[in-house]
Amino acid sequence: MNIVVLVKQVPDSTEVKINPETGHLIRAGVPSIINPYDHFALQAALELKAKHDFKVTLVSMGPPQAKSVVQMGMALGADEGILLSDMAFAGSDTWSTSYALAKAIRKIGKVDLILAGMQAIDGDTAQTGPGVAQQLGMPQVTFCEKVEVDGRRVIARKQIDGGYEVLEARPPVLLTMIMTKDYTPRYPSFLAVNASLKKPFHVWGAADVGAEEQYLGLKGSPTQVSKIYPPPQREKAAMFSGSGQESVARILQIMRQEHFIEE
Repeated sequence: MNIVVLVKQVPDSTEVKINPETGHLIRAGVPSIINPYDHFALQAALELKAKHDFKVTLVSMGPPQAKSVVQMGMALGADEGILLSDMAFAGSDTWSTSYALAKAIRKIGKVDLILAGMQAIDGDTAQTGPGVAQQLGMPQVTFCEKVEVDGRRVIARKQIDGGYEVLEARPPVLLTMIMTKDYTPRYPSFLAVNASLKKPFHVWGAADVGAEEQYLGLKGSPTQVSKIYPPPQREKAAMFSGSGQESVARILQIMRQEHFIEE
């Protein structure tokens, strides 16, 4: 079975800054990491590889520096890495990104299982994984916390409100993965990183995957972000102690002062 894992390089969420004039994210000089949900999906794929000797291929889309997250995935055990990097991809929304990724997957050839993180922490749209499945015309299962393979059956444990469902699908199928509470991300050793440099790694542009430029970048994106801005800073909370009755009286007093209560 051939598994493709979609991974994305994202800004470290604790370091994100916004340009106050343009409202755009400041990415220059900001540390980047592998999207945590994709990291979980990668580890799920590598567990299947260890158990069944499947092939795992990583696919990412981004600027040249995004090679680092693909290289890390190969150091953890993936067999091959592909980076879609081309100025034609710049500014792509989730639809255009899904289109380009689907084109790359078609170029790879026979793919039985695609794993992707539920969402990326820099956009939180949760649209790219399902979009790729739609572009490829394959079934999808979202919000999966576990995946197993039994012969030609893919068995997914899907989180739902108040519990979970166990679903079965026949390949090819795409799953988006959430992170479980007991999840601990693994990172490669220095020796594993060096060894990964000998594994196949490819950089593909729009022409390499047969993508039409009218569907890429800002020009090909049905949705565009006009502005990103931080929420207004909250004032410091008022802290006080006392009995329940005293606390209620104090809260009522504050609400009257702020005109939440009119008498």
